[in-house]
Amino acid sequence: MKLIDCTEARHAGAILDIFNEAIVTSTALYDYKPRAPESMVGWFATKQANGFPVIGLEDEAGTLLGFASYGTFRAWPAYKYSVEHSIYVHKDHRGKGLGRTLLGAIVEAAQTRNVHTLIGGIDATNAGSIALHESLGFTHAGTIRQAGFKFGRWLDLAFYQRILDTPADPADG
Repeated sequence: MKLIDCTEARHAGAILDIFNEAIVTSTALYDYKPRAPESMVGWFATKQANGFPVIGLEDEAGTLLGFASYGTFRAWPAYKYSVEHSIYVHKDHRGKGLGRTLLGAIVEAAQTRNVHTLIGGIDATNAGSIALHESLGFTHAGTIRQAGFKFGRWLDLAFYQRILDTPADPADG
């Protein structure tokens, strides 16, 4: 397996498949309906325009097994050093430590891009993701009770954060 930088041309379809499986079978995404292929155009454009990484993990055959990325946490300027990350692993490859590899890679990418705070919004019942984040130095920063409604029930959204020692010289503006 190897870490790669995902591109729209090569990986949009595989990422969309991973997203859509998570949407219809889990509370990893608080969406109701699968996304259309054209949604990936805007998704990749936003990542590229903002310098947000999309890191993939491929097997020897070049099959995308999972990916990690981050994006804007909140749109106001003072949040410029904070990002919200996400990690998704293909359903056939979960439980093999790939999430750990991807989370480690996204933390490293954040450090090189002078991010200060990584934030993960995790469904509070997702014990595996919570344990993964805690094992890599993330701490619970709060839970918004009944933040979402899916599959006929209220969902609590837990936030986990990791504060990095970057940037060396933060500035206003």
